[in-house]
Amino acid sequence: MRVLFVILAVLLVVPSWTGETRLDLLGPGLTVAARRVAHDATRARLGGLTYIGGVELTGSDPAFGGYSSLAVAGDRFTLLSDGGNILRFSMGEDWQPRDASGANLPAGPGTGWEKRDRDSESMATDERHVWVGFEGYNQIWRYDAGFARADAWIAPKAMRAWSANGGPESLVALPDGRFLTISEMSHSPKRRWEGSEKARLKTRDALIFAHDPVADPHPRRFAVVEQRRYDISDAAALPNGDVLLLNRKFVLPFRFVTRITRVRAARIRAGAVVVPETIATLGAPLIGENFEGIAVTRERDATMIWIVSDDNQSALQRTLLLKFRLDAR
Repeated sequence: MRVLFVILAVLLVVPSWTGETRLDLLGPGLTVAARRVAHDATRARLGGLTYIGGVELTGSDPAFGGYSSLAVAGDRFTLLSDGGNILRFSMGEDWQPRDASGANLPAGPGTGWEKRDRDSESMATDERHVWVGFEGYNQIWRYDAGFARADAWIAPKAMRAWSANGGPESLVALPDGRFLTISEMSHSPKRRWEGSEKARLKTRDALIFAHDPVADPHPRRFAVVEQRRYDISDAAALPNGDVLLLNRKFVLPFRFVTRITRVRAARIRAGAVVVPETIATLGAPLIGENFEGIAVTRERDATMIWIVSDDNQSALQRTLLLKFRLDAR
């Protein structure tokens, strides 16, 4: 009878539990440490970027890691994991994190019990809101700036056919008020493609929202051409409206190669087929990690590019936060 009572109690409290292990959530008392990433000064120049510095981040909580998107405002950093965990801290020129805090998305697709319910892969921000793209469900949710609550969400019809593991991996707010999202792996739809099938399979389906995406159910399509088997893992806007794409591919035996490419603002329009310009390539023997988040900041007259890697919460990978200067082109 006692066993039956316990089972009934579990079903009442967690009615959708299926036996899967509970998603790890960041708890109180989180501490974050940083170790500088050494680099060869003779290799500071990488294509159109100059390496400024970086750190390997480690955390005291089992839920630390898995960061797929990044926002930077002044000395404040916000990292969002692909399990709905939010890491915030400040960091100055000494590269030491301070005032670190952890939180969890207050709502999202599904019950939040399993990782697939909170597969938050992309993030866009302004002064009032944060928008998050969820893979698997192919939804975009809007939260207040502090992530205290969600106030709206949308599952755009144009994203329904995106693959479960290739959804809105990037989400970016443009200076003119539009938003972009790009599928990590899904190609332009056959019915909308006029070229060859071989060419179509090199594209990634992309959407332009005229304004706030949760209030625009009819985004317009365009296509991004990705070559050499790279997938688009994030995007960020430059002040002039150009968009930087973070691209990565897995290479055997076990390493990643990352490219940063650029789409000119004038090319971002409905129906366009865009071939990005390559700015820089990162990989062994320099740094070969699984970079999934990118952000842009301004320092005086310079444009800085930040990227963060997703360690997949694996002992074989690292959480790296790196900073580059975008050289004039």
